[in-house]
Amino acid sequence: MRILLVGHSGTIGAAVAELLTSRGHTVIGASRSRAERPVDLTDVASIDSLYARVGTVDAVACAGGHVVYGPITDMTYDKYRASLGDKALGQIELVRRGLSSINPRGSFTLITGVLFDRPIVTGSAAAAANGAVEGFARAAALELAPIRVNVVSPTLLTESVEKNGHLFPGETPVPAALVANAYLRSIETAETGQIYRLHPAP
Repeated sequence: MRILLVGHSGTIGAAVAELLTSRGHTVIGASRSRAERPVDLTDVASIDSLYARVGTVDAVACAGGHVVYGPITDMTYDKYRASLGDKALGQIELVRRGLSSINPRGSFTLITGVLFDRPIVTGSAAAAANGAVEGFARAAALELAPIRVNVVSPTLLTESVEKNGHLFPGETPVPAALVANAYLRSIETAETGQIYRLHPAP
């Protein structure tokens, strides 16, 4: 398959790219920092330009999305709008604007995270964005069949414990390779409307 992977340069994206490539798929990487195929999920023209450059694909997977963290009392309308505009609306537009570029039985795989199910202090924007993405994916799976739409929802990554572990007390981390397996399941099986939760019990 030809697979467009947005956010390929991050920890999850790199693991997904490695696994998909090992399975014989052609991975087309895109990210904010990639000079060859840059994309900004907050800019619909950037998303359109990406699809125009890439052409028809069999699957689109997203492994990125930025949100703002902070106490609710310190958050602003603009900070919430930025978070929802990037991680939620950005992924929604990645699906909507990709419909003409994906094969009739292709798939979209989006990303959320544990903060929708087990929120933390300072994580209200992330929780809101994750909930929006999961609700959209379930509805889109009903409307867009036979095109499939699924979501991967990881918890704290093992690779990120040193940097971010203090924000997730008691949370059991998972390796990025395990998260990549969920992307593989979404892309290679016939499932749709699924939320693959990688949230081991604390």
